[in-house]
Amino acid sequence: MNQFYITTLGCKVNQYESDGIATALISNGWLRVDSPGEADISIINTCAVTSRAAMQSRQEIRSIIRSNPEAKVVVTGCHAQTEPELVKGIENVHSVLGHTDKFKIAEAIIAADEGLDDLPSPQKPFSSATLFQGFEPAVTGNKTRAYLKIQDGCNSFCTYCIVPYARGRSRSMPEKDIISHLEHLDRKGYKEAVITGIHTGAWGLDLADKSSFTKLLRTIVEKDPIHRIRISSIEPKELTDEIIGLAAGNPIICDHFHIPLQSGDDEILKRMGRPYDTGYFKELIWKIHEAMPHAAMGIDVLQGFPGESEEAFERTHALLAGLPISYLHVFPFSARKGTPAYDYPDKVDSETLKRRCAAMRALGLEKRRAFEQKNLGRRLEGVIQEERDRSTGMLKAITSNYLTLLVEGGDEFKRCAVDVTLESVVPAGTLHGTIVQP
Repeated sequence: MNQFYITTLGCKVNQYESDGIATALISNGWLRVDSPGEADISIINTCAVTSRAAMQSRQEIRSIIRSNPEAKVVVTGCHAQTEPELVKGIENVHSVLGHTDKFKIAEAIIAADEGLDDLPSPQKPFSSATLFQGFEPAVTGNKTRAYLKIQDGCNSFCTYCIVPYARGRSRSMPEKDIISHLEHLDRKGYKEAVITGIHTGAWGLDLADKSSFTKLLRTIVEKDPIHRIRISSIEPKELTDEIIGLAAGNPIICDHFHIPLQSGDDEILKRMGRPYDTGYFKELIWKIHEAMPHAAMGIDVLQGFPGESEEAFERTHALLAGLPISYLHVFPFSARKGTPAYDYPDKVDSETLKRRCAAMRALGLEKRRAFEQKNLGRRLEGVIQEERDRSTGMLKAITSNYLTLLVEGGDEFKRCAVDVTLESVVPAGTLHGTIVQP
């Protein structure tokens, strides 16, 4: 039996696409292995969101090649799309494919059998006519929660971001297909689907019958195609009052929002090309908190953007310190060639950038611990994961508001939605709970 290994760097959209490639290969008799050393073909799905991510992608490729020089190596993803020549220059890389060819990888591998000569390698540029690409049937992957990409690409062109150049213009999966995929996942026993996209909140704006992400969520609530969905990330301007109300009133939508802020300084937000100010963001966070006091709110913060003064950093820190958020994802600014910010003056030096990132991550940890304490003793709904915790052997429950609890229980609870109670938080941050028996 032919064996393949696939690894993913970057975002949940990449994870969905890797799962789609893997599902297609498995359905055609290939065996997925956990180590590249066992594989006939290794597939690396790369990221390019920062210069560091691109470098890590190349490091991963070289590491996989060293572990198994005899295996064929296929590289795809955003780094393969934006800098194919760099990837092609790595010895023993057999094929480099951009996003428009990604969805044919499994088919081409199966057709090519032992060789990869037939795999397409030229990069195909995106155009306004590029259509949404996904997998049929719905992607299942090897996790307890399934990913469903409903949107791809981005029209925003924030001054620091390479993603629109890597992914093309925004394009949406039709609503009927989304409902069909969710129903398929439900039939397969999935209790949660993570709704994901590059610019998820822009869903529907490009469709012939123009729609909106708010309308899509309304339809999902009405049709109830799966036990629950989780919105992977949503821009502040697209998190409407109706979406907040739908999430507050319907358990099918997880009480968890991941919201990019990037900076808490209005001048920096303007330089970034972000379409809101700190006043808008602050009002939004409090609005969510008032509607759902125990909802998780994760925030993306980009540190060290050119021109970010110490005062601008302090304003960002103070804004976030004063808001009822749950955790932070902190990213250092990375100058990406081809974006406007690449040539911006007033770069922040590396030592200052490290200090600011460390301070912001410390704040994020403080917020996470406070959120955990706030949920102590509460009854929460959790989906029990397939894999047990490696160190304790206990079951893992992921709650609707994005806490991971370790609970005692037999295998019959795996992949089930159950009520759990958060009983304790140990100093290292591990959460212990109990399953509430019906």
